[in-house]
Amino acid sequence: METIIIPGFVPPAAAMPQGPQRIQFVVPGPPQGKARPRVVRAKNGMSMTYTPDKTVVYEELVRLRFKAATQGFRFSDDAQLAMQITAFYPIPKSKSKRIQADMMAGVLRPTKKPDCDNVIKIICDALNELAYKDDAQIVVTQMSKYYGEIPRTLVKIMEVK
Repeated sequence: METIIIPGFVPPAAAMPQGPQRIQFVVPGPPQGKARPRVVRAKNGMSMTYTPDKTVVYEELVRLRFKAATQGFRFSDDAQLAMQITAFYPIPKSKSKRIQADMMAGVLRPTKKPDCDNVIKIICDALNELAYKDDAQIVVTQMSKYYGEIPRTLVKIMEVK
């Protein structure tokens, strides 16, 4: 069947795509994991819980990079989402050139902190109410850790049909 193009015809809004179905952005710097909330006890015996500053700063960086990549796009509240995260860790300078080459080739992969689940958690939590209503909408996740010359975290989010 041949597609016929009619000059001046504009399809109805319902037929037009409502923004990208796939988002990709990069968070610069070494990957970070979600730190546990800290509890401190005041002199009067009351307990206070707070999120460590390093976690707050990294979550804000994730939000800024998402906003820069998407110009205000947000997935619908009922969308089922898949998230793919690829974390590139810095190569230790103390390792031999042979080991560094194996790290760059992906033969040796990071088995150090932060753990995969904490990296996923900090990114998912940072994007709540921004990329999607709640991270409960994420039904598929994939997390990979590699060494790289430039430490960074690559995040891809897509709708699952």
